[in-house]
Amino acid sequence: MPRVRAPAVAGTFYSSNPTTLMTQVDAWLEQARGPEEGLPAALIVPHAGYVYSGAVAAAAYATLWARRAERTRVLLLGPCHFHRLRGLAYPEVDLLCTPLGDVRLDADLLRRATALGQVSASTEAHESEHALEVQLPFLQRVLKHFTVLPLVVGRAEEEEVAQVLEALWDEDVLLVVTSDLSHYRPYEEARRADHATAARVLALEGPLDAGSACGAEAISGLLRVAKRRGLRPRLMALRSSGDAAGARDEVIGYGAFVFDADAPARGASR
Repeated sequence: MPRVRAPAVAGTFYSSNPTTLMTQVDAWLEQARGPEEGLPAALIVPHAGYVYSGAVAAAAYATLWARRAERTRVLLLGPCHFHRLRGLAYPEVDLLCTPLGDVRLDADLLRRATALGQVSASTEAHESEHALEVQLPFLQRVLKHFTVLPLVVGRAEEEEVAQVLEALWDEDVLLVVTSDLSHYRPYEEARRADHATAARVLALEGPLDAGSACGAEAISGLLRVAKRRGLRPRLMALRSSGDAAGARDEVIGYGAFVFDADAPARGASR
């Protein structure tokens, strides 16, 4: 019998009703959809409740429509919010469950990850973690066939994350890194801080710190490897909770970026 990771935040961060969830995600994707510009190699997307960051995440995910006919492997990295962890960790499960169905773990990526010293098993670190879970419904709507290796990132050096990416990020693997940006600053202060962080991402200038992004370790590893591989980032959206449904005295920033192997000129936020 397969081991299943049940959704932890369905009904809170996003709808637990499959029809409602599908309709909402598809609407954001259609709104964000633009001309096809090739297949991105990596994304950076936020992980808040959909009412706050769903439209921002869709700006990056909408670039994946061209992959719908492919069988895609997804390497998914994000911060470990609730568990003290050294290095990176995968869950000891076979399936990740969402209201839209089950997603199977990628056996090859998992086998290779277990050989890396900074990667360990921790189902506990994944049980309540929302950051990776909220990416799955978007992936389920834009990718028809995919498997995934979810890795939460705890205390890890930039190069440790980069080594994991170098070992697992093949040409046919889509890398998705999830991170929110500045936290609990006044609206205008957060806006300035997030624009500065976005400029560093676009310049492939790491490492970032925790004050700039809660997923700083994963982003910093991505920036290091992207620079080595000659990838080009594009900014798809840059907003905050104050632009969506929240008050403006303390906001959280959200950014969406796409990394292309051969990209057009860098864009501005929509």
